Amino acid sequence: MTYKEATAFLFEQLPMYQRQGKAAYKADLKTTLLLDEYFGHPHKKYKSIHIAGTNGKGSVAHMLASVLQRAGYKTGLYTSPHLKDFRERIRVNGICVPKEYVISFVTDNSNIIRQLKPSFFEMTVAMAFEYFKNEKVDFAVIETGLGGRLDSTNIISPELSVITNIGLDHTRFLGNTKKLIAKEKAGIIKPHTPVVTGETDPETIEVFRTVANKNSSPLIQADKLFSIPYSTFSADEKQIMQVYSNDKVVFSNLKVSLTGWYQKKNTVTALASISELIHAGYSIKTEHIYSGFENIQEITGLAGRWQIIGHNPKIICDTGHNEDGIKAVTEQLKNTPYKKLHIIWGMVNDKDYNTILKLLPRDALYYFTRASIPRSLDAETLQHEAKKHGLYGNYYPDVKTALSEAKKNASPNDLIFIGGSTFIVADVL
Repeated sequence: MTYKEATAFLFEQLPMYQRQGKAAYKADLKTTLLLDEYFGHPHKKYKSIHIAGTNGKGSVAHMLASVLQRAGYKTGLYTSPHLKDFRERIRVNGICVPKEYVISFVTDNSNIIRQLKPSFFEMTVAMAFEYFKNEKVDFAVIETGLGGRLDSTNIISPELSVITNIGLDHTRFLGNTKKLIAKEKAGIIKPHTPVVTGETDPETIEVFRTVANKNSSPLIQADKLFSIPYSTFSADEKQIMQVYSNDKVVFSNLKVSLTGWYQKKNTVTALASISELIHAGYSIKTEHIYSGFENIQEITGLAGRWQIIGHNPKIICDTGHNEDGIKAVTEQLKNTPYKKLHIIWGMVNDKDYNTILKLLPRDALYYFTRASIPRSLDAETLQHEAKKHGLYGNYYPDVKTALSEAKKNASPNDLIFIGGSTFIVADVL
């Protein structure tokens, strides 16, 4: 079996939420627990950190992994979805799982796969946990896929649980109010295990407090511990933050290689999590924190977060795709200088696209397109719906064609932004 054949099997034979949506979602842990038993409970062989949330969980996961690596811990990192290669989901010290491992895992475990018929995500979680065990990692930073309580990752007993924030996303599975979604995310809170919340929301904080108290788990509100009121940018396009605690600067000129303004919130969440790990006795020094934050992409391989991929014209892509994520992106777009704004935009077909479209800037020329997955919203349909919100432009069959057309139309002082879906960004990268 080749790597191409192995990944084709994973993508085509196993139900995959990113491609198929609701048909691939399982509202129980039965198969996950059977797989875990089959592999001998690999997640019990190393320490872990569990991260849930509507937005920011991927960035926070990479921030924590970066700092842990700089502190000398061999670190596994499990995230989803991937942008270019399936192997991005499973990394050790920033290096993707080898193709040979993926091939052998699929080949060696084909019988149990056929027997249990797991989803793509269930199988991928099992692969990640087994790989981390084989690699003898010290820590594994584990990002949930969807929700928390019934997520396949929620069989671990972490050193720390982290919930970044709560927004209205995946409402058909998790509930149509913030409180209901918070209850699902709060499912990752484990007995006698500290939990860090990123953003204090009056609608949801009592949900987390109730679950934490029930589990005798300390609750740490990151935004009550640290604040970053503003940031500036360095000549090498990194964000410089002044981090306060009780009106005193505790991290002066913290250089963060992620340039999205929304990363200030994620940095606060990550710093509170690191503080809790230090409090628990883990050896993480100030220089590890500074170095880890300054070199996140280099250390962990993170991509697609307000990522600059071209100049003259400047080309930026971002994976923000729900209401809160788009609000953050459009706010930064408003404050980014350009002569004319070109937006390449595509979405998946199960999002409330009218809620998203009304948030987008009307002074842009749009290039509506679709990503190369079955769940993509038809580009002509998207163009039609966008017109209702005063957004105008042509539609294109794929992201490559849309980008080519935008480059033809743009002058050196223009800005091309690419977004709307993780999969649109995946296609452009």
